Amino acid sequence: MMKRTTFAALLMAATLGANAQKPMTAPAGGKAISDELIGIFFEDISSAADGGLYAEQIQNGSFEYSPVERDGWGAGTAWKMIRPGHSLGWLEVRNDNPMHPNNATYMRLNVERSKEYYDYTGWRGFGLQNDGFDGISIKAGEKYDFSAFLRNVDASAKQVRIALVELQQGWPPRNPKLLADAVIDVTDNAWKKYEVVLTPDSCSKNASLQILVLNNGAVDIDVVSLMPEDTYKGHGLRKDLAQALADLQPKFMRFPGGCVVHGGGDGFWNTYRWKTTLGPKEQRRQLKNTWGYHQSVGLGYFEYFQFCEDLGMEPLPILPCGVSCQGTNGGWGMWPTQAQDVCPMEEMDEWVAEAIDLIEWANGDPATNKWAKMRADAGHPAPFNLKYLGLGNEEKISPEFNERFKYVYERVTKAHPEIVIVGTAGPGSHPDNPDFQNGWKLAEETAMPIIDEHYYEPRDYFLSSRQYDYYPRDRKTKVYLGEYASKDKKLIDALAEGLYLLHVEKNGDVVAMTSYAPLFARKTNTNWNPDLIYFDNERPYLTCSYYVQQMFGQSSGNYYYGDCVTIENPDSAPRWQGLPKDQNSGDLQGQSVVLNTKTRQLFVKICNASGETKKANINLSRFGLKKMATKTVLSGKADDENNYDAQPIVPVKEQIKAQKKFSLDLAPYSFVMLQYSL
Repeated sequence: MMKRTTFAALLMAATLGANAQKPMTAPAGGKAISDELIGIFFEDISSAADGGLYAEQIQNGSFEYSPVERDGWGAGTAWKMIRPGHSLGWLEVRNDNPMHPNNATYMRLNVERSKEYYDYTGWRGFGLQNDGFDGISIKAGEKYDFSAFLRNVDASAKQVRIALVELQQGWPPRNPKLLADAVIDVTDNAWKKYEVVLTPDSCSKNASLQILVLNNGAVDIDVVSLMPEDTYKGHGLRKDLAQALADLQPKFMRFPGGCVVHGGGDGFWNTYRWKTTLGPKEQRRQLKNTWGYHQSVGLGYFEYFQFCEDLGMEPLPILPCGVSCQGTNGGWGMWPTQAQDVCPMEEMDEWVAEAIDLIEWANGDPATNKWAKMRADAGHPAPFNLKYLGLGNEEKISPEFNERFKYVYERVTKAHPEIVIVGTAGPGSHPDNPDFQNGWKLAEETAMPIIDEHYYEPRDYFLSSRQYDYYPRDRKTKVYLGEYASKDKKLIDALAEGLYLLHVEKNGDVVAMTSYAPLFARKTNTNWNPDLIYFDNERPYLTCSYYVQQMFGQSSGNYYYGDCVTIENPDSAPRWQGLPKDQNSGDLQGQSVVLNTKTRQLFVKICNASGETKKANINLSRFGLKKMATKTVLSGKADDENNYDAQPIVPVKEQIKAQKKFSLDLAPYSFVMLQYSL
């Protein structure tokens, strides 16, 4: 039996080996380009983390909200005092003898009368209610893990009821609709974590969590959590939002910002420090979000790196380098009184250590390195294989920034020459911008491997500009287009971005990486428009730009061919007013042919951003095509838009016969991708 099984296994392995695709040699005429062109940039803006990708259902579960973050906020924000059965009691916000110094604020529930006195509802107890982020979305039969740290203040034991409910409307008051509940016995006079699993018997889009103390006395509570067990690969991220990112097939992820990295307009006290986002959730240092709300950092550096591994993305963490974000100098008007602050040079070794320790945490050996041991103790003994590290984000390229960047850059590069450093081109990547010019000068002085350019422009810019055609080809520094987007979210804007990405693929020997920004926006807390993915508690809403990004992510390759497609009678794009005089305007039609020699896949992408039907003549004679191909088309009216009310624009796929020479009609306002196996 063992011999037969072994023979069968060998036969299967041989068959799989024979069927496996072997890398191929690129036919003549191609140009080597980056195969990591399409990535994603995650910043916690517009509630992208808490209430978004991070699957935690409870808002302000640690009672750490503060008026520093938003006027009127405090420890009780997002909580309601409840006392069914005419129970009596009061709440105290306290910070003496906290569970952990990084999580100093907690709530004391003082119960004076817990037993039923006169009641319309049949419920009793004194406690708290949390409605999550605009209600808690609950699915019948799914399991939800509740946890909280509780401390019994006096000698008598307490019972605490945990309930998921849907409140009933009308008068007289009626019983809340009970979805699931459990009772916890609290006896310890020291902080202790209590956990129960709640399994609701029906669905609700607007559930609430209730915590009711059923006995007289006092109980302290902190770090309340309700997490669905069904998260993306079991790693605590909301499944549908994570899947939307996975479907983009990104090659890397930049995180955690953005202006979040260096505290935005708030100064150094609010700088994002990666070390304080590690470890048990209750020990992490929460902080104000740059965009005017709270970061629980439940989605911290370990979770970012884990997500990159889950999606097969290269992690690209961004660290500050002793210089704060500036507002007025950047011209954004977001923080009109904020100037650039810098650390004294005698303190810069701290920022060097921040970078080196991160590399060792991500890549080091747990047996010999204390930071790597922290990674292993958190459940990941294998290295994360960090390749890229960003230093700085959109800082004004001042003499002070140059001095501090060089200080960090030189020491990190010496300690870890294997790490590819990504620098910054400043807050506005335009040829006449002094920061942009100084950023490139700094890149040349330091031989910086990659420089990060950012620009948000009207659609005419992306329709017209072909700026990378004019970049010097002898530069050692490659471009990372880390933030860009057309300033609207209609189909024509997505097509403009698509035309521009076709231009980027053509220049994939100069541009190494790109990522659209911002990535996520919650319906009820949107700081910035447009965004790639909008969402509410029930589902993501995928924009036209999302589908264009998806086609580019699906069609990554390492060779570009510019002579396989000819478009008849192309239309010149309206010349963008800011286009330099020495640069020609692009066309409203564009094409790209990209070969992935590793997967033996060939991709033809063609965009028509005009209102007229066009014809493309295609010649793929140099490639050995298999019989069938996949055709994907995104098309509609120029002003069509995917939004919360309608999602009319989605790609349409069909199988077609593969031909080496043929013509293709391009519908008005359309993007076409043809995928071939070789």
